[in-house]
Amino acid sequence: MPTKPRSTATAAPRKKPADKPTRGTQARAVSTRDAILRAAIRVFAKDGMSGGRVETISRLAKTHDRMIYYYFGSKEKLFIEVLETIYQRMNDAEAALRIDSADPVAALTAVVHFTLQYYLDHPEFMTLLNSENLHRGKHLKKSVRVAELSSPAVSILAQILAAGSERGLFRKDLSARDLYLAIAALGYFYLSNRYTLSAFLNTDLMQRDAVAHWREFMTGTVLRTVAANPVPAAAGSKLKAIVPGRP
Repeated sequence: MPTKPRSTATAAPRKKPADKPTRGTQARAVSTRDAILRAAIRVFAKDGMSGGRVETISRLAKTHDRMIYYYFGSKEKLFIEVLETIYQRMNDAEAALRIDSADPVAALTAVVHFTLQYYLDHPEFMTLLNSENLHRGKHLKKSVRVAELSSPAVSILAQILAAGSERGLFRKDLSARDLYLAIAALGYFYLSNRYTLSAFLNTDLMQRDAVAHWREFMTGTVLRTVAANPVPAAAGSKLKAIVPGRP
């Protein structure tokens, strides 16, 4: 009985499954991306969005230009993430504040002091926002996370105002948003204009005594703004201890 000839066709080689990234590879990727982001914060804070160069960022991050485009897509998208990052860092710091609303005056004082100190400790925050304001906020408007970046300080101030008004210490007609803007403005304007104001006023606004004086001035201004009128006797002594020169 004749046998059926065997087929000489060879089977197609099996495709080798793609190698899964190892933990070491993933860790290096995260490390490289973080290094680029840290370098970008420094470069953009110094030179702005327009002046900051991709080559400078990659050199500072000890990587290659192509990795910036690989992880972020473009210089503009990198700048947007830089803005998101600095807002998130401040939000995290605000959220970590331990505020005791049982003492509204002390709680509000703590928020004022925190705000000024954060600006002092993070000058890159102000310079990056100054840069973005020169661009009229066009990059931040493109952020998909911008709606999530509203400051926790507003809700913290709302709780403090509510506690203070319940005790007759604070006015009832103030909004937390307005109070937040006032506190931010008092700290931001002083520090972001410190060089020109120091020259104009012929004084060094960054001397330790000058900064301490401004911190107390900020505190007194804010407390006088929120204080109920007339101030109850129980609160009067407390406010006097914090607000210099209060009658």
